[in-house]
Amino acid sequence: MSDRLKVLPQYCLPKQALTALAGRFASARLGGVTTAVIRGFVRRYGVNMAEAAEPVIEAYSTFNEFFTRALRADARPLAQAGLLCPVDGAISQFGRIERDQIFQAKGHRYSTTALVGGDATLAAQFQDGSFATLYLSPRDYHRIHMPVGGRLRRMIHVPGELFSVNPTTARGVPGLFARNERVVCVFDSAAGPFVLVLVGATIVGSMATVWHGVVNPPRPGQLREWRYDDRHVSLVQGEEMGRFLLGSTVVMLFPAPGVAFNPAWQPGAALRMGEAMGEYGRR
Repeated sequence: MSDRLKVLPQYCLPKQALTALAGRFASARLGGVTTAVIRGFVRRYGVNMAEAAEPVIEAYSTFNEFFTRALRADARPLAQAGLLCPVDGAISQFGRIERDQIFQAKGHRYSTTALVGGDATLAAQFQDGSFATLYLSPRDYHRIHMPVGGRLRRMIHVPGELFSVNPTTARGVPGLFARNERVVCVFDSAAGPFVLVLVGATIVGSMATVWHGVVNPPRPGQLREWRYDDRHVSLVQGEEMGRFLLGSTVVMLFPAPGVAFNPAWQPGAALRMGEAMGEYGRR
């Protein structure tokens, strides 16, 4: 968040209003003001501009252009693995889905049905499968890539809260990822179906996918769904599928028998897009 936005008294602004204000600022072309804010952000969060496709800060006309910046083609080599890490960030949690329950933090679980917006039939496909929850911090690269190649079947925009999703909040807010606004993307792959959920948070201006563009706003306050049975949208492993415009968390669901996760994985560990996540279809 920019220094200008941080001085706003957040306690007297509704979260939706604060998010809308941040979104307008992030998309505004303010010349030297934008450049100064980006420069301050890079300095505060230690953003590595050397790996950006465009390393010159003055080249970004809006904060969103900077925040969703592309990386150099050689910055994220893809591992040889059945499943790749789809984002830069840190591991929040991962493991087995216990029947329909996903582990969030000590003392907190939530259901797959709640996560996908109430569709019990969709959620049932992932009973006793595997999940992974990955957190993107402000300094991270904020484009999201395919963990495995797949064909898009559905996209669901689920309205919700805009709680922070940092590790402290994840430990304290029950059902956090099934309560916040989110975009649920349902894919078929050669090894079976999987779900990739983009979870919003406080100050997340919007979320976008490569096939739809910006999904939110608008925020009509009711669930919206798009089906792609008659439109062929296929993406290969490692290809960009979406991005956060001021970003958040990704949750992935895989069906039983689940995923044999990378043995080096542990909660809190840092990740880079393209690293080996595991092997799909066995545990």
